[in-house]
Amino acid sequence: MKVCKFGGTSMADAAQVSKSCDIILSDSERRVVVVSAPGKRDKTDTKVTDLLITCAREKLAGNSGEKELRRIVERYALIQRDLDLPEKVLADIKHDLQLCMESDKSSHAAYLDRMKAAGEDNCAKLVAAEFQKRGCKARYLNPREAGLLLTAQHGSAQLLPESYDNLAKIADYDGITVFPGFFGYTPEGQVVTFSRGGSDVTGAILAAAIKANVYENFTDVNFVYAADPKIVPNTEPIPEMTYREMRELSYAGFKVLHDEAIIPAIRNGVPICIKNTNAPDEPGTMIVLNRETTAGRVVGIAHNKGFCTISMSKYLMNREIGFGRKLLQIIEDEGLSFEHLPSGIDTLSIVLREDGMDEETEKRILDRIKIELGADANIEHGLALIMIAGEGMRYVVGVAAKATKALADAGVNIEMMDQGASEISMMFGVKGEDSEQAVRSLYASFFPWRK
Repeated sequence: MKVCKFGGTSMADAAQVSKSCDIILSDSERRVVVVSAPGKRDKTDTKVTDLLITCAREKLAGNSGEKELRRIVERYALIQRDLDLPEKVLADIKHDLQLCMESDKSSHAAYLDRMKAAGEDNCAKLVAAEFQKRGCKARYLNPREAGLLLTAQHGSAQLLPESYDNLAKIADYDGITVFPGFFGYTPEGQVVTFSRGGSDVTGAILAAAIKANVYENFTDVNFVYAADPKIVPNTEPIPEMTYREMRELSYAGFKVLHDEAIIPAIRNGVPICIKNTNAPDEPGTMIVLNRETTAGRVVGIAHNKGFCTISMSKYLMNREIGFGRKLLQIIEDEGLSFEHLPSGIDTLSIVLREDGMDEETEKRILDRIKIELGADANIEHGLALIMIAGEGMRYVVGVAAKATKALADAGVNIEMMDQGASEISMMFGVKGEDSEQAVRSLYASFFPWRK
């Protein structure tokens, strides 16, 4: 049995939905389908999820939201009409969206999650209706009915382990199950979502639960590439990579797969295959537990902007018991998580995502560091993280020297540097405006045959 996930571009319009259904029906092992909300039809378009977020914010601001709702309904209406689905399908979707929009707003975070989840939920109903119109035995399955239980962290929920036993029953259905991605329910019945792009995570969870022989993630590229093709033209495709390599690179900017989707796949060793909806016969990239490696070989280079660094210094910091714990408590009190924590004897830096930092939050953090820790501190914005990763990096010396030389030759200053304990990845912090040049220079150094 295979679990297949189709992203937003695969659901963007009726032609893409029809193409996705054709792919499922071309292989009898493809019996579980996870879908995202309709994505962009072209570069000027807006994703349905973004429309839903705008609609929710309008309602929370005390406005009607009707204009935004009409745009959302029209997106589904176009797909429904072009697929020639029954009018009742659209009527049910419109009714569901209206109910979501008028639901309880006492918790802004909970309301936003309900609205966002409606994108995937109603898209799954459309896809199930298309299969049924074709005469297939198919069902839409709501995550609550299936038992997909998550923690009560709106916008960043985590899976509760009992979900696996609940979801395993999906394998008993002999038709096609269409499952909405991105969201689940708390044990109390409240809608919660994963972080953005979380439909990948839903697919991986289902694949692990039913012990699928492969999890196929359909997107809009033929392969995972060694670097962003928009930055490095003619970049090398990656035919095979390990879970660890993909998780490192996904975290650092490879948008083809959510970094958290790797974790459920590892649970039962389910291989992941990244494939293209528009070229389904291409082999794609396989993500597996182990692969043959070449000493010193880097598999990919990723970059991600939108980070900031809190740098602090204090004489004899290394002798002060509890300094790190107290610092992390300050960060936790602000509801933030840290990404990296490089340190020296009398200095310490903490890297965080900028989207959780506003002026008030920054001031509180800096004030507390000064008062409670007695350290000097400042915040630097506009940081980008560059990651090079490869299982083969563990077996040779000189990888760091090669990388730093490439950055120096490109005139890129290294703000920070960190290597994971596994030694399969190395991360560099550079100024955001230098990140693309850094990627190009690193690629030319580690992939010289592709110049």
